[in-house]
Amino acid sequence: MSTKWLKTLGAGVALSVAATSVTAETLRVVTDPSFVPFEMMDQETGEMIGFDMEIIREVADRAGFEIDLNTMDFNGIIPALQTGNVDIAIAGITITEAREEIVDFSDPYYDSGLRILVSQNNDEVDEMSDLEGMKVGTKIGSTSYDFLTKSLNENDGVTPYPGSSDMYMALMSGAVDAVFYDAPNVGYFASTKGKGRVKTVGPLYEGQQYGIALKNGSKWVGPVNEALADIMEDGTYKTIYEKWFGPMPEGK
Repeated sequence: MSTKWLKTLGAGVALSVAATSVTAETLRVVTDPSFVPFEMMDQETGEMIGFDMEIIREVADRAGFEIDLNTMDFNGIIPALQTGNVDIAIAGITITEAREEIVDFSDPYYDSGLRILVSQNNDEVDEMSDLEGMKVGTKIGSTSYDFLTKSLNENDGVTPYPGSSDMYMALMSGAVDAVFYDAPNVGYFASTKGKGRVKTVGPLYEGQQYGIALKNGSKWVGPVNEALADIMEDGTYKTIYEKWFGPMPEGK
């Protein structure tokens, strides 16, 4: 084999790789930085980390696109997809019929629900009905806010906060009597920063499923679903799940 031929082959391969990297589409991805442990800022590196962040990076790699990751408050995410200012969002977004009318969703990638969080010494709250007339913190634009206002007859005390850290601080300072929000988030807080000061109580309310949201009519829905199926099939999803939440429930 001639040296000239090898050089030509090498140049061709290099050009092919370069062309692939140049043509790889970059999608504008957005998340809410306060939904721990799904997405949060690593204070040392300034990088977004968490369960969702590992999922979207793995999906992007397998689906064949690059990501331009930015953050915003949760209540702005769906409108940003509607206007086309972003292409994809991942932020523990519950798949609902109302949202499906205005954005596209991937297949579900996480089963969740809603749960009550109270101070460690609170023995008055065991279920939703006990929250009647109390001050309850939740998150702006979330399904937990909708559920509270529909479930409580006396809901004047329902107080929406822009970020989960705000409502947890309100609970620990006594500004609210309880917090009602996504189960994995309140559970993670109760076992970390809130350990010994707060506790989860009652059952899991309104079983939910999280999906990756895409702007309506996105061509990436299929590739994203294929990538999700792949990581669940080969064990990558299980590895990521157990890193952030511990042992995976049976049957998952």
